[in-house]
Amino acid sequence: MDGELAQSGQHLDVVDPALGAVFARCPAAGRAELDRAVAAARRAFPAWRARPFAERAALVEKLSQILRERQGTLAELLTREQGKPLAQSVAEIDRGAAQSCGMVGIEIPVEVIADDADKHIELKYRPLGVVGIITPWNAPVNLALGPLVSALYTGNTAILKPSPYTPLTTLKLGEILNEIFPAGVVNVLAGGDELGAAMTAHAGIDKISFTGSVATGKKVLASAAATMKRVTLELGGNDPAIVLDDVDVKTVAKKIFFASFVNSGQVCMAIKRIYAHERIYDDLCAALAEEAKKAKVGNGLDPATELGPLQNKMQYDKVVGLIEDTKKAGAKFLAGGEIPPGPGYFLPPTIVTDVADDSRLVQEEQFGPIVPILKFSDVEDALRRANDTRYGLSGSVWTKDLQRGAEIAARLEVGTAWVNQHRTTSAFVPFGGAKESGLGRQYSVLGLKSYMEPEVVSVAKR
Repeated sequence: MDGELAQSGQHLDVVDPALGAVFARCPAAGRAELDRAVAAARRAFPAWRARPFAERAALVEKLSQILRERQGTLAELLTREQGKPLAQSVAEIDRGAAQSCGMVGIEIPVEVIADDADKHIELKYRPLGVVGIITPWNAPVNLALGPLVSALYTGNTAILKPSPYTPLTTLKLGEILNEIFPAGVVNVLAGGDELGAAMTAHAGIDKISFTGSVATGKKVLASAAATMKRVTLELGGNDPAIVLDDVDVKTVAKKIFFASFVNSGQVCMAIKRIYAHERIYDDLCAALAEEAKKAKVGNGLDPATELGPLQNKMQYDKVVGLIEDTKKAGAKFLAGGEIPPGPGYFLPPTIVTDVADDSRLVQEEQFGPIVPILKFSDVEDALRRANDTRYGLSGSVWTKDLQRGAEIAARLEVGTAWVNQHRTTSAFVPFGGAKESGLGRQYSVLGLKSYMEPEVVSVAKR
């Protein structure tokens, strides 16, 4: 906080999910520390907002450079606390650094609405003030950098709170930020749910960016309403993939498997429901089951590991319960489904068929390594079933007919619809959810403007 390390006398235990045991402790902030951080951010705001975009961009670019230089150490710590394979931790840090550089290349010019003999009207964008950023445990570095860089580049100061399950890499990120940015511009506080609740209610915070579950997102929105905070919510999804009958099954199966099971399925925009045309249904089921059976599950520090553990006991228990409920309902398990013995929160990639549309597995966001494959004969029926959900984060269509694929994708009720790909994002493309999957967008000029207040300046010339 305010450029200095601080202690509160309270601590969080951090569990290695591959072992199911505590391996580290970190300081836990409370309301007093939050008040100090908010005061520091407010003090730093006037000078920070006065800096030109180019100066703020240069500091973000320096951050990206240091992240890449220290990538190895950060990635190992990220794998220890999050569980994902080391290669995926490296990729997460590299992705965050690259997208950070991309965002600060976006210009936000003054927009001239009218200029004639009678009037000159401009639309300007000014920073909001202090932005509170609350991040989840599935991708703590990348999902912190997106909103953090958006806030800083647009002239805001920030308070960053990581998940209590994965605070360590974010605190290391805080040390790097402290090397680069003036005191008070960025403040990093670890803490539990009560700290997040205090942030959403704090009168000194002007905007909240929250990434997490729909249930918690609704609480954030309700709390923020009391002080009319600006809010960006990137929430959960139940993301469908529609596979048409003209695909090359083997090729598509590899891509769909990765998009479903990367980070053991703990990705907001991972594929969570697969709708396969009846002509290729059996072949796709067999190909995905083959991919699942040969995937290596293990400790993320093992270079051979492709899928790590679930990140925490709560999520592990939820997915185990989902597997057990699905078995009781009489579904067919083509791969996985067993609960391995031993320490750690490990589950194998699990492929399920013969599951009802109204089952928990189809209706809920599983956020774990289990995916249902559902058969369809008519595209209209597939679209109806794919859209029959309160979620609307993303979806994809898989076909050799690109025009038809784009037409079908455009009818998915989601924030992002892909054709022959899934999970592809960019600093220049807005990302966010429809329906209950979110509010607002991150990234792109659209996302950056959500960290600023639009202001019209209207001048009468006579």
